[in-house]
Amino acid sequence: MIEITMAGPSKNALNESMLTFIIDRLREAAGRPVLLTGTGNAFSAGLDLKHLVALDEHGMEGFLRLLEECMVALYLYPGPTVALLNGHAIAGGCVLTLCCDRRIVISDPSLKIGLNEVALGVRFPPRTLAIVRHRVPTQHHEEVLLGAQLFDPPNALRLGLVDEIHTIESARSHALDIARQRLQALASSPVAAYAATKTDLRGTKESLCSDAEEERRLKGSLGMWTSPVVKEKIAAALAR
Repeated sequence: MIEITMAGPSKNALNESMLTFIIDRLREAAGRPVLLTGTGNAFSAGLDLKHLVALDEHGMEGFLRLLEECMVALYLYPGPTVALLNGHAIAGGCVLTLCCDRRIVISDPSLKIGLNEVALGVRFPPRTLAIVRHRVPTQHHEEVLLGAQLFDPPNALRLGLVDEIHTIESARSHALDIARQRLQALASSPVAAYAATKTDLRGTKESLCSDAEEERRLKGSLGMWTSPVVKEKIAAALAR
């Protein structure tokens, strides 16, 4: 079993360093069971907005390609994966959650989970959107994606963003024990059968979105990601 703990500035925000860290750790895990969690009061609060606001189109293109690589690597990882949400899982942090086979959250009413990309004014990268569409129940797509709201744990459970809630009275160490138990249960199946069935269910990088389509849609959205409107919204979010 490999435990990947996100520990970084701005509530474990996803920048190049954090994305590369996750990719590298998944590569090192080499199919062994993986538990993904965060530190402090956040699993991950999403993309590193301080970093994004400074990127031009060329820099944004490189960042979005790395983001896609990380999400695809976790979603298509052949071994069992469990996410333990120790705190907020927002935007990219929520996508990381959705990439995992089992999602466990602590029942803290102040904790927020959701996909607020549309509210920020940006378009999902194509393979990331394909993952979200596969993992969020179809009947909740409009509420979760177009509504762009953040939800408390009970509503996140209702919408299919998480699988189970554990009371905040439980110590973090107890929640971690539960996550490890869920991971061990998934890992009790024969490795080859688990990996093959997971591939049958989730497909491949190319089936999520062809390379040609990803190129077209990614390049087509760069102007949106770097637009003055989005930069203003990011600045407003950072000022709060």
